[in-house]
Amino acid sequence: MSMGGGIALDIRHLQYFLEVARLRSFTKAAQSMFITQPTISKTIKSLEEELGVTLFDRIGKRIELTDAGKVIELQAQAIVKSFQSLSSELSDLMNLKKGHIRIGLPPMVGSSFFPRVIGEFHKAFPDVTIQLFEDGAKKVEQDVEAGALDIGVIVLPPVGDMFETFLFVEEKLNLLVHPTHALADCKEVPLSALAEEAFVLFREDFTLHDRIIAECVRAGFQPRVVYESSQWDLISEMVAANLGVALLPEAICRDLDSERLRVLPLVDPVIPWHLGMIWRNDRYLSFAAREWISFTQRLLRTEYGGSRR
Repeated sequence: MSMGGGIALDIRHLQYFLEVARLRSFTKAAQSMFITQPTISKTIKSLEEELGVTLFDRIGKRIELTDAGKVIELQAQAIVKSFQSLSSELSDLMNLKKGHIRIGLPPMVGSSFFPRVIGEFHKAFPDVTIQLFEDGAKKVEQDVEAGALDIGVIVLPPVGDMFETFLFVEEKLNLLVHPTHALADCKEVPLSALAEEAFVLFREDFTLHDRIIAECVRAGFQPRVVYESSQWDLISEMVAANLGVALLPEAICRDLDSERLRVLPLVDPVIPWHLGMIWRNDRYLSFAAREWISFTQRLLRTEYGGSRR
């Protein structure tokens, strides 16, 4: 690729480009990087001019990487990863108690377990900043694998084998039904009893979506899904409106209104819901990320009896 009269690439420009490529949006990338949209648009335009290629196809409101953009994305990832490793190691050598951690959380996990943990961590390390990304567990795992996140919280086990994991919650799924439902007064419900029910499920980018469908198929039926959502509170409200049944983790069921909903133990099978933190086992972890892992392990092990695997 000819680059004309000598190109001076700023590492930040590559980071901006990678963020636009990851989020497929100039607006979202600007918000994520805490800069203005004109700044990020100007940077991408400048990169395109200097490299002599078009990096993004602008299709209406959507943008997609061009072939040239995909090639440069791979190279940029390697360069930025090397630079981040260099920066992290230098910071550690200088013993700076500062840093930035990117953590991925599924929406229902964040509200249930992490506000207090983050508060306690901030007291201990006031100069470490934490950026939270809310996504389904599948996306969180993919982003930790790709290096877009330092640490993720997912429903274990992970798909890949390149992760260290720390299990901190071992619970199971409960059945949610309307108080007038025929099963509402049962002490426990086998999964096979739900063969004719309408299901309200998490979206397909959530681990529980696939897991629940797989367990239903194993029990002898294909669940009839009437609604999918990324929000557990919306799922419970749909059940409260008598629009279907749902399977939700115990941690969420504990906070639901027992007059508007019935929470019943699910059996045959019991479907586990194990939460854990994951991080790459082959990548340099910054001081801040290592401190976060050891700090949360101590705190969550005390509360939930978690264990490293």
